[in-house]
Amino acid sequence: MNAALPQPSAAGTRPSVLAPMQDVTTTAFMRVIARRGAPDWFVTEYFRVHESSTPERHIVDSVVNHGTGRPVFAQLIGEDTPHMLRTVRELLKLPVAGIDLNMGCPAPKVYRKNVGGGLLRDPAKVDELVGAMRQEIPGLFTVKMRIGFDGTERFDELLAVLARHRIDLVTVHGRTVKGLYWSEVDYSAIAHAVRSLPCPVIANGDVASATKASRLLAETGAHGMMMGRHAIRNPWIFAQWRDLQLGRTPFRPTLGDVRAYVQDLADECCDLAMSSEQRAGRLKKFLNFVGLGVDADGAFLHEMRRCVTLEELLACCDRRLLGPHAHEPYADEPYRGLVARPTRETQQGCEL
Repeated sequence: MNAALPQPSAAGTRPSVLAPMQDVTTTAFMRVIARRGAPDWFVTEYFRVHESSTPERHIVDSVVNHGTGRPVFAQLIGEDTPHMLRTVRELLKLPVAGIDLNMGCPAPKVYRKNVGGGLLRDPAKVDELVGAMRQEIPGLFTVKMRIGFDGTERFDELLAVLARHRIDLVTVHGRTVKGLYWSEVDYSAIAHAVRSLPCPVIANGDVASATKASRLLAETGAHGMMMGRHAIRNPWIFAQWRDLQLGRTPFRPTLGDVRAYVQDLADECCDLAMSSEQRAGRLKKFLNFVGLGVDADGAFLHEMRRCVTLEELLACCDRRLLGPHAHEPYADEPYRGLVARPTRETQQGCEL
């Protein structure tokens, strides 16, 4: 390795990581999550790299001003090698823990440009790009990838490329690009990557609870776990897994605790410059995941999706999460049969 990976915040534990999620992993969301037990490190939304790109200010802000006390890796997405190297040089001027290359985003508008998950179709291009980036990055260089584009036939070839270029850590999402976020996660493929690579591997994909994280650690042999959508639903998941590893009883949030989390999201992640209707739409992005653990019949999801203004939405949260419900336990994992996006719309970004 070229540099030491960040150490977990608690000795004797394996690292947990908040997944990079476009339009979610903002400065504000990092802070909201950190108040409930920060992951061991963060990865930014991806910086889009092309001929005329400059690092997006709001993503730079999440590196510079997050205030969580935990390291942050800067993620890039692109395929134009000279401009990727130019952007790497710019980002290395910031207090980043390292540089992460996105080779997994499954959004069609992304992979059609042969970036993100689209790179997995072209191991030769990966070889060129990763080799050049490795030479440019003196410190930690990590990669987040899926197990293939529409199949796994090139997985071993891609792993060999990463091994040859001495990548410091690889996060493997155990689905193909075409599998989006709803296909079965292939944890055996993650275990195969662990055995094949000389560097540590972080497991990613439906890590729904602290209990499941511990089971997957044993099943895959991974170095640690990355949580994305399930951390939106349950922001305590990192602290819970830390407690479980240390033999402590994990914190069990109530619906009242969830209501306080929702207020934090409304106050910090919904721009005050927006109209009440726009802020409600923004908050629903989070509540579509939060609601998966509120009630088994989906009554909260049904009601909140029909609210129009922020005031209506918060009043709905009061009715469903406070009063006689305040002390009810919040589910560790999503209730079966509930979905965050009932229409399963075309993916516009990564990880959601």
